[in-house]
Amino acid sequence: MHPYKRSARVSDLIREEVADIVMNKIKHKTLGFVTITRAKVSDDLRHATVFLTVLDMEETKKVLKKLNATASFIKGELGRRLKMRRVPSLIFKVDEAVEYGRKIDQILDDIDSERSSIEDDEDLF
Repeated sequence: MHPYKRSARVSDLIREEVADIVMNKIKHKTLGFVTITRAKVSDDLRHATVFLTVLDMEETKKVLKKLNATASFIKGELGRRLKMRRVPSLIFKVDEAVEYGRKIDQILDDIDSERSSIEDDEDLF
């Protein structure tokens, strides 16, 4: 028996394959630099949400629109690559966790710079 659920294993596999398909099969100028960060598959394996980040934040909406428009093509490619009876339907979304992490890093950097400026002020006295 496997240590984790089948949907989690399929999620990992779908993330890898979708990343490869987007990188090698879809050649479109508007995509730019896209990173597939994770995939979440429902327990019944019928639906998959694929999370991504885009290097150019202004292009995010265009990239999402393009990938959601080509979801049926990507699903077809997955069907040829995976040995599954039914390939999940795909929905692409922006991974909010990355932006959340950036905000936390910025807050920590601000705290660190404030702390160092306070220590510099204390050294003067």
